[in-house]
Amino acid sequence: MRENNLLEALVQVSPGMEIWWDSSPVIFKNWCRKLLAKADAGDQQTLKRQFGRMYNTENPEESLFRGVTTNPSLSLQAIKDDEPYWKDVTFGIIKKNPGIDKESLFWLLYKEVVKRGSDMFLPLFEKTNFREGFLSGQVDPRKSFDKETMLKQAAELAAINPNVMIKVPGTKEGYEVIEELTSRGIATNNTLTFVLPQLMDCARSVQKGLEKAKANHVDLSRWRSIITHMEARYGDLGGLRDFGTEKGIELSEGDVRLAELAIFKKAYRLLKKNNYPSKLLSCSLRVGPTVDGALRLWHLEEKAGANIVVTCPPTFIDEVIHFPGQENIHFIKDRIDHEIPKDVLDKLLRVPYFERAYAEDGYARDEYNAHPSLVKTAQQFSKATDDMVEFAGKCIADFSR
Repeated sequence: MRENNLLEALVQVSPGMEIWWDSSPVIFKNWCRKLLAKADAGDQQTLKRQFGRMYNTENPEESLFRGVTTNPSLSLQAIKDDEPYWKDVTFGIIKKNPGIDKESLFWLLYKEVVKRGSDMFLPLFEKTNFREGFLSGQVDPRKSFDKETMLKQAAELAAINPNVMIKVPGTKEGYEVIEELTSRGIATNNTLTFVLPQLMDCARSVQKGLEKAKANHVDLSRWRSIITHMEARYGDLGGLRDFGTEKGIELSEGDVRLAELAIFKKAYRLLKKNNYPSKLLSCSLRVGPTVDGALRLWHLEEKAGANIVVTCPPTFIDEVIHFPGQENIHFIKDRIDHEIPKDVLDKLLRVPYFERAYAEDGYARDEYNAHPSLVKTAQQFSKATDDMVEFAGKCIADFSR
């Protein structure tokens, strides 16, 4: 096992790049324990050193992880990681709120998970003068089309800790919320975003909100704007290959990865060209494709040199740490500025699903809510939120026995 993992190598050639932990930080210690338990004896000390660099409690400003993305779905995973512990926490909330219903209990429990996770990154937030160390707390995914509820929940989440950034969906209503929150000086992370029109709509919405904030002399010292591109959720979950098949075009795994990267790279160029204050975040990453018999990491390789955020779930970090053939992975400075091959782009542009996603004006704001990737992702996140509500309901039933 190499001393510095591939994520560390990527950051070394990418000034300004931030690696974020894509889960609740409360599971980090247990995740480390599980990885050590299955590691070869000869790798355990190297792993321990890597873990110490990922989340450095003694010198937070030296940590590999510079922030956190989370949501109710990931919070449910944190609860399942140590269910007896969180059941006791939930019982404590019930004791303080006699007669509470399961929906209200879910929301208080979710806020508690956000509180404990953001507490862990407050030292980094303070050490970096409020520029890093944010934790994204998402509004209820089931309310992605309800502007007023999202604004209310955003205010509650923002009040938990100064380093809580509000995760807002890329729905028609979501961009109205992002503009309003920005005007109040509240940090935001735009999620459920898959196509270039959404990414640029967010950048413009943030700019408008920022202009209002400055005109009203709002304190912006703790404000940031992040725009997430959910890459494989566009290519895989959204069904790019199926849309290609409809047009008689066969797309390989590599074509799908390059389609996702083409959208990301174009957004990156446009944000720089127009001096938008938002920073792109890359998520929903995948290992692959296999090229000439060798497994690659295009989702990371093609972003070398980028001043962006890359958020990684524990499962993906595990894959990267134990990636086979690491000697074949070379992070080339400024690779982010390289175009994808013209022949691949020309083929992709023959698929309307991609053509529209790649054009700045490919979708109107009124069309976002019906995009296949958004619909399917919102359904998945809503289902996970319902599961967390049911956990709360079970705790109420068990408490009253």
